Amino acid sequence: MKAKQRLSGMFQQIVFVGPAFLFFSLIVLVPFVMSMYYSFTEWNGVTSNVKWIGLDNFKQILTTDTDFHKAFWFTTRFTVTNVILANLLGFSLALLLSQALKTRNVLRTVFFLPNVIGGLLLGFIWQFIFIKGFSTIGELTQIAFFQLPWLGDSPTAFWGLIIVSVWQTAGYLMVIYIAGLANVPKELTEAATIDGATRWQALRHITIPMIMPSVTVCLFLTISWAFKMYDLNVSLTQGGPFNSTQSVALNIYEEAFRNNRYGLGTAKAFIFFIVVALITLVQVSLTKKKEVEV
Repeated sequence: MKAKQRLSGMFQQIVFVGPAFLFFSLIVLVPFVMSMYYSFTEWNGVTSNVKWIGLDNFKQILTTDTDFHKAFWFTTRFTVTNVILANLLGFSLALLLSQALKTRNVLRTVFFLPNVIGGLLLGFIWQFIFIKGFSTIGELTQIAFFQLPWLGDSPTAFWGLIIVSVWQTAGYLMVIYIAGLANVPKELTEAATIDGATRWQALRHITIPMIMPSVTVCLFLTISWAFKMYDLNVSLTQGGPFNSTQSVALNIYEEAFRNNRYGLGTAKAFIFFIVVALITLVQVSLTKKKEVEV
């Protein structure tokens, strides 16, 4: 009887999980393992001549590849700035739209809409805004902010990417924070108010600790999104001017598919994967420790 139940359970697992695992293996696991192998080779991605060179790719990346170092430093600065600003804006919008406003549902929809637009299309739209829209407003109003060379100078191009990225992701984070705020017991905040706590004290000592699961998710998403930024980078600045805004993802693409150095490109991708995985694991473990049970 037990043997039949085991066989029945195995059959159900194969039927329901098997197809998904098969496609996951073909689409994710197999390419991942193959890319790990190619990272130790010299290959142009086209010919069948694959030369094993061991750790030479990694030595070159870590010691002499200044373009990768520059791209990694830019990506790090972009990630830190984007994570802080996007989460602050998303949380602020969530606090505002959790109040009893008549238009809060409409406003939630409006703030969430930028996340629906694809990164490539969004980049081209904002490229037009920065180049044509801002310059026109600057000529009419003589306001220095609109007269800046937004995509033609390294500092302003960096902040242009930040503006667009925060504008795109804040609405999505807002929804997650709203869900977290909805689960905070009103009795706790009411009791704190009765005891004389200010709104800032109630927010700091009650609301934020209670929504730490939402904070964990939002930090994880924004860190991974910012580190892996590619489509917005391509469509808005194309890594310019002079590769000053080239992300690591764009650098890997250029190395593998334009310079035809597939082995070196996969080695960069492997290093990038390890760094992002370690950072996100540390972030999740730290924020998980701060979560409290309702």
